[in-house]
Amino acid sequence: MARPRKLDPSSSPRALLGAELRHRRERAGLSQSELGEPFFLSGSFIGQLESGVRRMQMDQAIQFDKALSADGFFVRNCAALGKSKYPEHFAEALEAETRATKIKQYAPQLIPGLLQTEAYARAVFRAYQPTAVDSVIEELVVARLDRTQLLADPTQPMLWFVLDEAVLRRAVGGPQVMATALRHIDKLMTQHRIITQVLPLSSGAHAALAGPLKLMSFADEPPLAYVDGMGIGHLQDDPGTVRQCELTYDLVVASALSPAASLALIQSVAEDYDHEAQEY
Repeated sequence: MARPRKLDPSSSPRALLGAELRHRRERAGLSQSELGEPFFLSGSFIGQLESGVRRMQMDQAIQFDKALSADGFFVRNCAALGKSKYPEHFAEALEAETRATKIKQYAPQLIPGLLQTEAYARAVFRAYQPTAVDSVIEELVVARLDRTQLLADPTQPMLWFVLDEAVLRRAVGGPQVMATALRHIDKLMTQHRIITQVLPLSSGAHAALAGPLKLMSFADEPPLAYVDGMGIGHLQDDPGTVRQCELTYDLVVASALSPAASLALIQSVAEDYDHEAQEY
């Protein structure tokens, strides 16, 4: 069961929803398990909604309105919560990201969003949406760069990335964009803001061939894992699933180069891109 914590209902729609859910459940004389049982939701899940750990979905809001005679309160405020500049499948993971004390991520194809430069992000979004007008692309770039504010604190959260060597070799945006992007990672590493390892192509088959993986740890919440694919994503909180994801990450780390060797490789590839750019 999620630990109760103080919420400021005025701070966000999610805090308001959690505080009201707890108030109406207790007024109805229901335990967390009793409220969740008809909807196949565990008591711990209800606790996470009440404490603001989990994001309430619209189908759940409809159920709570009916079960607690809330006269549409949860539906109205859940709609406000859903007005995010990020896709629905990603929004909850980003909210968790802002609360995490430790983030560990394996990236198989692209530089992770937290580490992307403006030009790199623009090239990625343009590739995703080749016919979009420039204003749409710029909105996506601004939203992505907003996430990098997480790096402003010199110590929190602890960030640990494993980049597949393909991330370094895939020339997103061209050689100059890649050189700048890799030197940005180089700077963050040498400033000791992030830990980064490279998983070399020579390692062959590895535990995370299925795709990208992000693990998040918190001061007073259970750990979460986020896995995503093309246009979809899943935030996992089942303890067994999270443990399996943690093992997968550990196995990838075991096959990766050391941080020092990884930095040397990143610097070398950045120099290669610089030379290539000068030839144009």
